[in-house]
Amino acid sequence: MRIESRVPAHTRLRHALELHDGPADQLTRAVAFARTTVRRGEQFAVAAPTAVEKAVFEAVGHAGVAALTAPYGPSGGSGQTTAATWARELRSLVQSDAGVTVLCAHDPVHDGVDGSYWTELDAALNVSLADLPVDLVCLYPAWPLHLEVLEGARANHPYLLEAGTLRENPAHHCPLEVLRGRDRAAPQVLGPPDVTYRYNSWQLHEVRRMVARLAPALGFDPVRSEDLVLAVNEIATNAVEHGAPQAEIQLWATAGGLVCEVHDTGRLGEPLPGLTAPHPAEPRGRGVWIARQLCDLLHVWQDRAGTHVRLHATP
Repeated sequence: MRIESRVPAHTRLRHALELHDGPADQLTRAVAFARTTVRRGEQFAVAAPTAVEKAVFEAVGHAGVAALTAPYGPSGGSGQTTAATWARELRSLVQSDAGVTVLCAHDPVHDGVDGSYWTELDAALNVSLADLPVDLVCLYPAWPLHLEVLEGARANHPYLLEAGTLRENPAHHCPLEVLRGRDRAAPQVLGPPDVTYRYNSWQLHEVRRMVARLAPALGFDPVRSEDLVLAVNEIATNAVEHGAPQAEIQLWATAGGLVCEVHDTGRLGEPLPGLTAPHPAEPRGRGVWIARQLCDLLHVWQDRAGTHVRLHATP
C-alpha cells in the first residue's frame, strides 16, 4: 500500500475510507484487500457482515486472521461501545507485534433510523485507536441508504484509499468537530424499570447496595459482582459530582444480565468520554473508562433533559 499524505504524524492510527458500488463490489474489494494484506505477512483482522467475513476467510484461511466482535443486542446502536470493544481486542493483538491491518465493512443492518451509528463509530475509533499501530480500512457504499452514512464517513476518515494508494482526505475533521451538532442516539427503549431511585452524593452507598443485592440473583459470581458494583458506582458518582446535585438510577433485571441507566440534568462537555485510558499521573477522570472496561455496553447520550448513561453487563 503506497502512501501519499501531508497529514502530520500525530497519531499511530491510519484510518482510511474506500468506496464501493454495491454488495458484489464490496465483496470483491474485501477479498482482494485481505489477500494482499495476508500475502505481505501482516497481521490481519476483519469486522464485516457475515457474507463478507465468510468470503474473506474462504479466500485467506483462518491462520493469523482475527474476527473482531460484531455489534450485538442492546449495543448494536452504540458506535462508542463497538469502538471500545474493538480497541480492547486490537490492543491485545498488537502487544507483541508491530501492528495490525483491519478491514471494516459497512453493514446496513446497523444503519438504524438515521445512519448515525456509523458516524459515531468512526469518530470513536479515531479516539480509541489513536495510540495503536493500526491500519484501518473501512468499506462504505458510494450511495448508502442514509446520506448521513456517507457524510459521516467522508468527515471521519483522515485518508482515502483509491486504487491501492492512501491519500489525504481534505474533508476530514477531528471527532469533536464531526460530532458537534450531532446528537448521540439513545439506545433502544426498554420497558418500565424494575428499580428507580433518586439519589445524591450522600446516598451513593445505597446505589452500591442495590446493585450488590441484585447481582448474585442474576448469576453474577462474587468477582463479577464486584466489577458490576464498581462500574455502576463510577457512573453514578460522576452524575452527582459533575452533572447535578441529584441524579436518578434505573435498573432492569433481565435474562441477559443487568441493565442500568443513570440520568442527570447536567451537560456533557466531552461527547465520547472514557474511550482512552487516563495518564497514570492523572488522579481523576478515569471513572467512565473503568466502567467501559467492566461492561458489555456503555453508551452515553444527551438530550434536552440532560446526560444519560446506559450500562449492560452479563454474568
